This record gives sequence, C-alpha cells and structure tokens, in this order.
Amino acid sequence: MTFCGDLQGSAASPGEDASFDDLSDRGHASGRSAAAAPPGPAELARHGDVALMRRVAGGCTAAFGVLVERHAAALYRVAARMLGDGHEAEDVVQECFARMWQNAPRWQPSGAGLVGWLHRVAMNLCFDRKRRFRVVTADTMPDSVDAAPLADRQIERREACAQVAAALADLPERYRAALVLCYYENFSNALAAQVLDLNIKAMESLLFRARRQMRDLLEARDITSRDVAFDGACSSLDAATVGAGTAFGLGFAS
Repeated sequence: MTFCGDLQGSAASPGEDASFDDLSDRGHASGRSAAAAPPGPAELARHGDVALMRRVAGGCTAAFGVLVERHAAALYRVAARMLGDGHEAEDVVQECFARMWQNAPRWQPSGAGLVGWLHRVAMNLCFDRKRRFRVVTADTMPDSVDAAPLADRQIERREACAQVAAALADLPERYRAALVLCYYENFSNALAAQVLDLNIKAMESLLFRARRQMRDLLEARDITSRDVAFDGACSSLDAATVGAGTAFGLGFAS
C-alpha cells in the first residue's frame, strides 16, 4: 500500500529538509556539491523512526514511504481484528499515515515512540468507526467451493478458528483492544497501556477482565484446546488466534 501521492501537498516544503541532522547532505567539507542526490529508500531504511520522522517533517516522501512499509502491516492486523472488515481496516491504515504526514512537523518522540503513536491513532479511529457504523450486517456471501478434499478434522479446526474470531468480535471494544495488542501483537502491558492511554494498573485490570470474558465466550461456544490445535489448517491470521489461545485459559497449542 502506498499513500504518498495523495498527501504531498499538506507537508512542509522539501526545502526545509536541508536542516535535518541525521540524513542531510552535509558533504560540503568533503567536496560534495549541494545538489548531491538525496538518500534512497535503502539508505533511509537503516535509520530509526525518530530520524525518519524528522525527514518527513521536512517533506521527504521517501522517508514517509519507508515508514509506511515498516508499520503498515501491523496497523492493518490490529484494525482488521478490531473492525472485522478488511476494507475498513485499509481505510484506517491510510488515515493513520495521512495523520502521520500532517502531524510530522509537530510530532515529538515520547513514551512508546512512533509505534505507540500510530497504534493509538489506529485504535481511536477503530473506536470511532465502531460507534458511527452500528449496522446490522446482511448474510455473507458463501465461500467458493474448494475442489481439493479436506479432512473432517481440518474443517473442524477452521470452524473453531472462526468461532475464536467471532468471540473476539463479541467483546466490548476496550477488551478487544487489550487482547489484540497484548496477545496478538505481543505488546508489553506497559506499551499497550500507553496506546490505550491507561496507567499500568488499569491496563492489567482491563486485560484480566478481557481474558475472563473471552474465556467465557469460548466456553459458551464449546471451544476446547483440541478444537483449535494448530497443524496448518488455519490461515496465517488464524495462527495468531491459536497462539493467543493460551492466554485465554484454554491451553491452546501455539
């Protein structure tokens, strides 16, 4: 996914980029001309988020593209699990990076850094969308028939993975956010607390309640560790669901 083309007009002018300490062309002392080529994506990719954000603040679309490539996949996973809709998740990711571009001149590193800032923006956008669009969904289109035969056990496991995802979707949004961050994205409690704007004690309490309710939802669906033991039957996205199952108290295989 690329978002540079629609966003270039809202950033500071590229001329301000000359003041950037980490990546600027300070080659005058060694005889390089002021017109030397700017660093390419491969060189920019070696730098950290803070350095790249300074570059983005000066209007550097190449640095912006590196940050998109670095963080888009994680943001999409979070948004997809929060919203249960891939198209909505793509919109959230695009809006996250639009805000990153627009706020780059004012952004300052603190706490969880750019990762925390982007995930907080993503979570708030997801919360807003869930509150705005509370519609009753129509029946989903049936999946296309796969000609390849599947063992009954594989079919059962796929259905169990779908039940785990459905249980996650039934959680209150703050509970879902806590589980998605800590058990699907492997955030520390401290980092998740910063994303959700909580202190660590409140985060631990939220996570405890979320785990308990998720376990209750799974037990109500008669989901057991045997149902979701992972042997390749589930998709890569479902594999994270199975891996997170241990945290919900059902002893899922990771």
